[in-house]
Amino acid sequence: MLHLLKETLDRVQLSSPEVPFVVADLGCSSGSNTINTVDVIIKHIAKRYEALGYNPPEFSAFFSDLPSNDFNTLFQLFPPLANHGSSMEETLAADSHRSYFAAGVPGSFYRRLFPSMSIDLFHSAFSLHWLSQVPESVVDKRSAAYNKGRVFIHGAKESTVNAYKKQFQADLASFLRLRAKELKKGGSMFLVCLGRTSVDPTDQSGPGLLFGTHFQDAWNDLVQEGLITSEKRDNFNIPVYASSLQDFKEVVEVDGSFTINKLEIFKGGSPFVVNQPDDAAEVGRALANSCRSVSGVLVDAHIGDHLGNELFSRVEKRGTSQAKELLEQIQFFHVVASLSLA
Repeated sequence: MLHLLKETLDRVQLSSPEVPFVVADLGCSSGSNTINTVDVIIKHIAKRYEALGYNPPEFSAFFSDLPSNDFNTLFQLFPPLANHGSSMEETLAADSHRSYFAAGVPGSFYRRLFPSMSIDLFHSAFSLHWLSQVPESVVDKRSAAYNKGRVFIHGAKESTVNAYKKQFQADLASFLRLRAKELKKGGSMFLVCLGRTSVDPTDQSGPGLLFGTHFQDAWNDLVQEGLITSEKRDNFNIPVYASSLQDFKEVVEVDGSFTINKLEIFKGGSPFVVNQPDDAAEVGRALANSCRSVSGVLVDAHIGDHLGNELFSRVEKRGTSQAKELLEQIQFFHVVASLSLA
């Protein structure tokens, strides 16, 4: 998606090179992807300044995620800061060194994170599909939206899905309002989140296959084997909503803080890391690993490490038995949005 990101970077209004350019990655996690993306952003913006005949400004990058994120691991991945006495051109040319000042910002992006008018560009990839919470009505036995027998909304009843959709709308609107306050005039955002091609929100596309089939069945296994109660299962729900383009567009337009420059569905690949597709056991492990990487912290917090291991071992067994079908069916789509302050 880098070509789409660069289109957004070309729309960012450049300030005087005397003023530092500030980028923030929201939902940075603890791996090298966030560092690689920030490098792309800074090098592209530097080239824009150079094309105008200016020396590039100094750069600052904020890496933000929830307080539970492993920032220590992320910080250890940073290359050393380039010699501060060097020119910015020399700094940018030193591939083995970091050409920007960096800081971690712990906190939810559904709350304020930065001072007003302090950020030139917000980047967020594969995070905005996470809701701020599971809708309360979904785990309330007295509610029509109670998601009985399920741990995700894929294939759920209409009232349950509507509760998730309303939570998504409220969360995205809050996100937009907050970022609008924090962006400088002329600033932009590049956002990527899980999406779907179906107009029916009960069809959650790739996330539906990931959490609404074998993962769901593994929870049912634990109930049938007496390891957990059905109520324990029903009180667990994955707080993810894969939106359609129309879902996303409606929230942006109603909020009015941003202008849509580009909004499209991007077809991604399989989330499975599989070297030998014909090896059913490897496919099963890949399914379990994918589910665990996304939901493991939530699962362990709900039923404990031991039962968490039991759950994902059953996911692996089920994935192994349906390996061919899994590889044929699993497909992820992403909403890609380029937005500028209105």
